[in-house]
Amino acid sequence: MTTGILLQVLQTLLAILLAPLLMGWVNQCRAWLQGRSAPPITQPYRVIRKLFHKDAVIAHDASPLFRFAPYMIFACMALAAGIVPTIVNDLPFSPAADVIALVGIFALARVFLALAAMDIGTSFGTLGARREMLISFLAEPALLMVFFTASLISQSTELPVIVETLAHKQFVIYPSLAFAAVAFWMVSTAENARIPVDNPTTHLELTMIHEAMILEYSARHLALIEWAVALKLFVYSALGIALFLPWGIAQAGDLAALPLAVLALLGKLLAGGAGLAFLETISAKMRLFRAPEFLGTAFLLAVLGMLTHFILEV
Repeated sequence: MTTGILLQVLQTLLAILLAPLLMGWVNQCRAWLQGRSAPPITQPYRVIRKLFHKDAVIAHDASPLFRFAPYMIFACMALAAGIVPTIVNDLPFSPAADVIALVGIFALARVFLALAAMDIGTSFGTLGARREMLISFLAEPALLMVFFTASLISQSTELPVIVETLAHKQFVIYPSLAFAAVAFWMVSTAENARIPVDNPTTHLELTMIHEAMILEYSARHLALIEWAVALKLFVYSALGIALFLPWGIAQAGDLAALPLAVLALLGKLLAGGAGLAFLETISAKMRLFRAPEFLGTAFLLAVLGMLTHFILEV
């Protein structure tokens, strides 16, 4: 039991510490592909450190919710990072690693961010919050359908059981997971405010979604939000690995497999970050009214994955 708790803490701390590094790797690859001088891979750490050393500037009419929201958002992302299997499966938090509860954790963080954006009463914050809730309203059903496809294969909605079924049992090719994987990529780009749904580096107020909601934040509050954004990207990457590339995740009690599991995780994150940067480089941000069509396609692909499971795999 003690070993399990220590591994659980190690996995959570590893996710929190590696999240800015993953963001820095994506930014670096994107700069290379665009022919620009790439920033250091540790640049997100420098930005977070600089923000923590600044004094916060808060509007006079800000409520306690505005100050509390960044801590709540970061806590939700840290909790999600702790329950998603990354290096070891079936840890003490495994009973909480239910995919439906995980969607609820993401929704809770999103609600606090949207409420904080509207709390000050600025036009851009309200605009960003309304756009964010529209995107999430369309993305969550598609994400649930992706999870249900994997749940039908493993006969469980718990991530450890899904990983155990797909990685540590007899190798089987599931065509339904191909449709689910494409749908998951489309949802993850929308949920993480990436191209083509949103541009994380934009400075045009009328086109911003996520960035419009955090314009009023500064110092430690902005640092926590930026860290939570990086952590959310890490969690979605870990989710994609657990659902579609779970090979390399160590079984519970197999301490000898931990070094290999860490190396496998790093290799998959490097490949995934480079792939994300490549897709963003060759894509353009779509107009906002195209986002429902994009996410509607993701939902249809996820449903098609479920139908494929019933037709070909049952």
